[in-house]
Formats: sequence, C-alpha cells, structure tokens
Amino acid sequence: MTDETPICSAKGCRAAAVWVLAWNNPKIHTPERRKTWLACEEHREHLSQFLGVRGFLKDVVLLKEWEEREDGDG
Repeated sequence: MTDETPICSAKGCRAAAVWVLAWNNPKIHTPERRKTWLACEEHREHLSQFLGVRGFLKDVVLLKEWEEREDGDG
C-alpha cells in the first residue's frame, strides 16, 4: 500500500479500498449529485446498510470499475 492507495472510509479502518459506495442525501443534494465512500471487503456491507436504511445509497461499484468510468468521462 502506498500513500496514494485509497483506504476504507469505515472509522478506524486503514485497509485498502475495494468498493465505491455512491450516495446522495436528497435533503441537501441535487438528484444527480453523488458523494462517495470507499470500503474494504470487510466493511462494504456495514457501510452499505448504514446508507441504505437512510435511503441515501445509490450504487455500489468496484473501485477499479469506478475509476474506469471516471477516466472515460474526461
């Protein structure tokens, strides 16, 4: 892992991220806006549930696929 390796967003976790959880709080964000959390394998389900019960979770994508999407937008 390097300083540039994306890490999990779970509190206290320093593991490499594998997943991107795209979310949106409809009370404060426009419908097309996507905020992101990163997740390791261990925390993907927990973070997804946290966002899901609030109605915020929009998409769960492998980090590699997310980066490929972002590269394609440029």
